[in-house]
Amino acid sequence: MARIILHKELFDYDTELRREFQIICGVDEAGRGPLAGDVYAAAVVLDDGTLIDYLNDSKKISETRREKLYDEVIAKARAYCVATATVEEIDRLNILNATMLAMRRAVGGLGIKPDMALVDGNRLPDLDCPARCVIKGDATSASIAAASVLAKVSRDRYMRDIAEKYPEYCFGQHKGYGTALHCEMLKKYGPSDVHRRTFLKKILGDGND
Repeated sequence: MARIILHKELFDYDTELRREFQIICGVDEAGRGPLAGDVYAAAVVLDDGTLIDYLNDSKKISETRREKLYDEVIAKARAYCVATATVEEIDRLNILNATMLAMRRAVGGLGIKPDMALVDGNRLPDLDCPARCVIKGDATSASIAAASVLAKVSRDRYMRDIAEKYPEYCFGQHKGYGTALHCEMLKKYGPSDVHRRTFLKKILGDGND
């Protein structure tokens, strides 16, 4: 018999909230820290009684497992949306405001209006529905955990696509994060069109434009 791993406490958290808010959505982001690429956000609405084996904080799940969970979340979600804020928006607005923008786009793209949005972290985007922050929400709420999987997998796929266009930066290995390899390639080749120029000053100095 196959081993079942269900983090039931995540689903219990959402079930308890649905006593007060019928439609809740989880919201999470991926890609705030990297030196390159768009920032991603996802919003997910799960129906009460929906269970997804292995669902947890996406950082605690292997890449192979995340890919499988991505398909299952999409198949079982009542509604979902993945949205982005571009590199240009990150540089113009700063990463915090760009992340809030991506979250707002994700919730706005659900097609249904939640009674409550649960947002991972300690800052709320300006949403057209009630919302609350949940610290370490991707390890607390099943809805947020589902959103974290969609955001993380979507961004990783995007970075693999970018890696084919800019192979010299090895994006497929580090996903745009400031690893020693990435910094070495930046110093060798300079920034590309997908690099966040406002993130590069400590690495390349003020003259990286």
